[in-house]
Amino acid sequence: MPQDNLSVSLDTILLHLGPFGKFNIVNYALLLFPIYLAGMYGSVFVFEAPDLSYRCAVDECESTLNHSLWLPHALPQDKGVPSKCRRYSMNESVYASNSTCSADSFDSSYSVECNSFVYSDEDSAVKDFNLACQNWKRTLIGTVHNAGLFVSLPLTGIISDRYGRKLALSIASLMNGVFGFLRSFSLNYTMMLVLEFLEAGLGAGAYSTAFVIAMELVGPKGRVFGNTLINGVYVLGLMTLAGLSWRLQSWRHLLQIIYAPAVLVFSYIWLLNESVRWLLSKGRNNEAIDILKKAAKMNNVELSEQLLYPLNDVQKTDKPTEESEADQSKEQKGTESTFARVIKSRIIRKRVFVCSFLWITCTFVYYGLSINSVSLAGNKYVNFMLVGFVEIPANIVCLLILDRYGRKRTLVSMYVLSALLCISLSLVPKDLKWLSLILYLSGKFSITVAYSSVYIYVSEVFPTSVRQSLLAVCSSLGRVGSTLAPLTPLLALYYANLPAIFFGSLALMASLLVFTLPETLNLPLPDTIEEAEMLSTVKREKPTVE
Repeated sequence: MPQDNLSVSLDTILLHLGPFGKFNIVNYALLLFPIYLAGMYGSVFVFEAPDLSYRCAVDECESTLNHSLWLPHALPQDKGVPSKCRRYSMNESVYASNSTCSADSFDSSYSVECNSFVYSDEDSAVKDFNLACQNWKRTLIGTVHNAGLFVSLPLTGIISDRYGRKLALSIASLMNGVFGFLRSFSLNYTMMLVLEFLEAGLGAGAYSTAFVIAMELVGPKGRVFGNTLINGVYVLGLMTLAGLSWRLQSWRHLLQIIYAPAVLVFSYIWLLNESVRWLLSKGRNNEAIDILKKAAKMNNVELSEQLLYPLNDVQKTDKPTEESEADQSKEQKGTESTFARVIKSRIIRKRVFVCSFLWITCTFVYYGLSINSVSLAGNKYVNFMLVGFVEIPANIVCLLILDRYGRKRTLVSMYVLSALLCISLSLVPKDLKWLSLILYLSGKFSITVAYSSVYIYVSEVFPTSVRQSLLAVCSSLGRVGSTLAPLTPLLALYYANLPAIFFGSLALMASLLVFTLPETLNLPLPDTIEEAEMLSTVKREKPTVE
């Protein structure tokens, strides 16, 4: 039986089972745990190596009890504040005559770079590894973390599409737990960077895998609510991260507490049900039917033989004959060439490019605003929580409008709004801090709606056989944005409004590219390349507001 008929049959069965019966609730509860952890893992580098107060160590004077007598005269001014990286040289003739430090002990006409530093009591890898005045090393930690996603997302996608969703999720989560926990014992900066890359490079695909399983678990009517639930739990992880960091005041203890639970997800190999849609795409109909019957039993509904007939009609026996083995061999060859067929499709290639750019925009603006939030006036932990909390109403709005106005109209509106808010932020005078905060939170609100929409939209425009692989390609290419986002604080050193201008310009470009994609509102997930291509030719009425 053709895959398109199987797709229609499965969506009918899922509709009959109900979007959120007991079966789905149990599986979603399992999936939301690694998603909650992913919310912490994606931004933990912000609290691993935060910028902190430090100054040059003036070794000749540090033993003096009253620092106020000499410290203001030891450091040159940098934009109206004492320099963190330079100090005045000693006036040797004055210092040698009385061996005490005073205002006259320093030569204010000549400054030198610091050889050592005095740090505040705040905990940070900057302090542990002596990274003072090396902002590029501090921000590189976040860049290396996000660079690891270029490896993890395609790798996890390949494992997921070839060997199964739950295996990919279990392995990725185990890698998160192992390398994240080991990172808390880093002996030096290099060791920390290596473990940062390995943790993200081998484990960051856990989120995308859990997301794909969740989307394939429900029919078209349940996807937006499922997406909103997932994003809400992710936000809870973000806020938990800030709260734990505030409470613990130790980046090493923070890593140990948040990464240890990840190893529990490895048990999902036995606890989690495999994606029925993936099983059907692999011709493993017997297993798919068993799971559907289990779901029906848990949900207290009955699946008629008429509903299951299209799946029973193409069942393969557990012990294949020579003839069926030959058929499976041909099917395997077809499966192996699926990705090549995708690449040859001009329509799919264009979608990969556009979806990747949309993802780049979302990650760059989303993570850029999150990372820079700790630089806003006030308590950095509270600011980070506020910027995270604003995602909750954003996801609720996404739930309300995505199925009402459609994917394209929602995305265009949110990208344009985000662009206008970010550009406006660059024009606000510095003394209007309240207005800056409102625009900042509003910008995060709009890009969050766009990001949530992109995640579900991209999962709807590619076929089942390569859905996670192409989702991973778009996501990994999109990580160019999140890789560059940790570097935006460096741009602000040269021109304070430069990051906001970058954010706004990119969002405007993304809004234009959305028009090249098809609307997928209320359409079944495409299972074949042909179905995915036909999305662009489907004639449909525009979403109407009731």
